[in-house]
Amino acid sequence: MTFTTPLLLSLKLSSVTMVLLFIVGIPLAYGLAFSRIRWKFLVESVVALPLVLPPTVLGFYVLLAVGGNSFIGQKYEAVFNKTLAFSFQGLILGSCLYSLPFAVQPFHTSFAGVDKKLLEASWSLGRSHLYTFFSVVLPLSRQGIITGCVLSFAHTLGEFGVVLMLGGNIPGITKVASIAIYDEVQSLNYGTANIYSAILLTFSFIILALVYFINRRFIRTL
Repeated sequence: MTFTTPLLLSLKLSSVTMVLLFIVGIPLAYGLAFSRIRWKFLVESVVALPLVLPPTVLGFYVLLAVGGNSFIGQKYEAVFNKTLAFSFQGLILGSCLYSLPFAVQPFHTSFAGVDKKLLEASWSLGRSHLYTFFSVVLPLSRQGIITGCVLSFAHTLGEFGVVLMLGGNIPGITKVASIAIYDEVQSLNYGTANIYSAILLTFSFIILALVYFINRRFIRTL
């Protein structure tokens, strides 16, 4: 395993997680923003749960849910001939659950902030809900969508507890940068740990600065 392998694995995990959360988070956030279901607050609580739940607790329960003795784990192994736990695919599942609120909440806030009169005007012209979403809601919500995507990416990039519980420490498969830092510190290799940490710190700062820059430009154009 080369020095860059954990870093590239972290970037791959963060990118895949961000794309999946965009695909899943957009319809979920839209439903939370416009649905009038009475028990909607329960769904909102489940989505926000990773914000207050210790990552090790979340990782432990996901491990139980996808482990070799679970129904999901057995079915997955029967189809793909490999375990879901302690695999990169398992990390993707855990990362999506762990970073879900960081994507859904900005999406939801942006959707809820769209002027309802614009939606009603579109509907009154005979436009479908799907057309209205892509032509009205989505363009007006791009600031929140960008924020949600970047936050989910950055949050996944630095995750540790879920990765450790669900993926362990398998070089080239589940050993991401945060686990590599932990290993180097345990081995008293503070110099290498510092390099990994500095790279993640710099990268995280750059992407967050980029998000704030884009948001400020968006506000000025309004």
